[in-house]
Amino acid sequence: MVTLEDVAKQAGVSLATASRVLNGSTRQVGADLRARVERAADELGYRANVAAQALARGAGNVIGLVVHDLTDPYFAALADGAMRAAAGEGLLVMVGTTHRDPEQEIAYVATLNAQRVRAVLLAGSRVTDAEVTARLRSELARYQAGGGRVACVGQDLLGVDTIAPANRAGAAALARALAELGHTRFAVLAGPPHLMTAADRCAGFVEAVEELGLPTPHVVHGPFDRDGGYQAAIETGDATCVFAVNDVMAVGALAAYRERGIRVPQDVSVAGFDDIATLRDQVPALTTVRLPLTDMGARALELALGEGEAPVVEEITGEVVLRESVRRCGP
Repeated sequence: MVTLEDVAKQAGVSLATASRVLNGSTRQVGADLRARVERAADELGYRANVAAQALARGAGNVIGLVVHDLTDPYFAALADGAMRAAAGEGLLVMVGTTHRDPEQEIAYVATLNAQRVRAVLLAGSRVTDAEVTARLRSELARYQAGGGRVACVGQDLLGVDTIAPANRAGAAALARALAELGHTRFAVLAGPPHLMTAADRCAGFVEAVEELGLPTPHVVHGPFDRDGGYQAAIETGDATCVFAVNDVMAVGALAAYRERGIRVPQDVSVAGFDDIATLRDQVPALTTVRLPLTDMGARALELALGEGEAPVVEEITGEVVLRESVRRCGP
């Protein structure tokens, strides 16, 4: 059976261009490219999929949003931004949560493809398993071959429009800011090592500390959530400053210290990453790296609805925000 990929290869064009020509898209394709695609389709005997044509014409008004954990304020903020932007376009958003299971993420994409949603947004860290990433890419390619659009918030590993937080650089900037306050003994609540967001933030922080000539931070791995931070905080040794690779872990660490009579920041300083909205009521106010989460969700939707052919990657730089959970150390 001749596929759209076969036609694109024969014509020497991208899969997206072949789809726009043969699946009834309203997006403009140059006359020369259109002729090449149509000639290749005739030579190969390709027949367009009627359902794909409907999708390519933008018949659907539904966006599929897949997040790792909707109870995490990080993902709630991304979803809020995407949903507000979708409402402005007269679109509906269906939200699915994977509970950080990569297999569930692949299954969601397959289901959304079968339902012929207009676009798919993926929000969350990629994993270090190359085979899982390859399978997700293949599932997304099948969806795109039918005219669907995709954007993601996370690492640039899927070959689609991507909002990419500068996790390593943000953590490094935080490390330097904390060192400037006199801290020399650090611990990192590092999350799970297979999760790229956690690994990048941990690596950026540790590398920056070592570049300053300071002792290598004590790294404690655990779940990427509040309870993971709570448990990891017990194992931070004699560190004067603890960096949790996301804010919800930092909140768990603060709870653990509070229950044990360890004062923050008098006895130990604590910092996080993301600047989630719920930090507004945290006491002491948490030092963190701020990401414009709602704007990131909105921008991901804009990319998914765009007409660009080559994938766009937009890096988002975090801003170090020093608050009361960190004190100056030493003289």
